[in-house]
Amino acid sequence: MKTFKEFVQQDEAMTMATRMKMKQAFRKNKAKILRGRKKAAKKIASMDKLQGRAQKQARNILLQKILQGKDKGQLSFAARADVEKKLAKKKAAIKRIAKKLLPGVKKADREKLKKKAEK
Repeated sequence: MKTFKEFVQQDEAMTMATRMKMKQAFRKNKAKILRGRKKAAKKIASMDKLQGRAQKQARNILLQKILQGKDKGQLSFAARADVEKKLAKKKAAIKRIAKKLLPGVKKADREKLKKKAEK
């Protein structure tokens, strides 16, 4: 059986039934998830988390270039799947951009913690 993280991090597009299952799982574990988020917000992020954030930002940069100003939410499921395929081919570019973004991501994390400490 897959762990929750493996279940969430799928490469292929989710079916409607899968979305409904995830919705129920999140609703069931809502309090635990929120408590964990609150606890994690007080700690400095690990290098893996920071790299993940940088990769997400890099992916969003490429996504905006591909969409050319359109909103991803307004696309049909087929068009979204097509965009995801294009992004999958650009993994090397995503890694390269993420490497450049990493120092900024680290700095933003430290600033966030510094602001929380001041409160």
